[in-house]
Amino acid sequence: MKKRVLVFAMAAAVLVLLSGQLAAQTQQSTPAQETAPAQQATPVQEPSSLQVEVGAVAKDVVDRAPVEAGSSFPVSVGKLFYFTKITGALNPTHVTHVWSFDGTERARVELAVNSPTWRTYSSKIIENHEVGAWRVEVVDSAGNVLQTVNFEVTPS
Repeated sequence: MKKRVLVFAMAAAVLVLLSGQLAAQTQQSTPAQETAPAQQATPVQEPSSLQVEVGAVAKDVVDRAPVEAGSSFPVSVGKLFYFTKITGALNPTHVTHVWSFDGTERARVELAVNSPTWRTYSSKIIENHEVGAWRVEVVDSAGNVLQTVNFEVTPS
């Protein structure tokens, strides 16, 4: 009998303790729920804070650096890279490289930017008939053009 009373007393104490904690959580849950969405929301990147510190059209990218950067390339190059070093990201965001040939968009490549200083690149295969004026634009997540680089592809 003493064991049953002791077990009942312990169970009652646990219930009192749990109901006290539940009451405390209930009292705190209303203000926390009101502020939780603001705390959990992903901060918005201010596009104006992003800058292209380095932007270069190159024949290759090795060890996160452009190789043989220039403004004129023979069509026989076959493939070109656009390397960018982005600074000023307050939060993870993205930029887009927009490749255009003779005023017509040819490729759009979205690239992640995951730290305040981030290096990234995209590439474009150059076809034999694509001789002429080219342009690559770096566009932030809000659609603002951060940099424009013009280059040409010449006959071999």
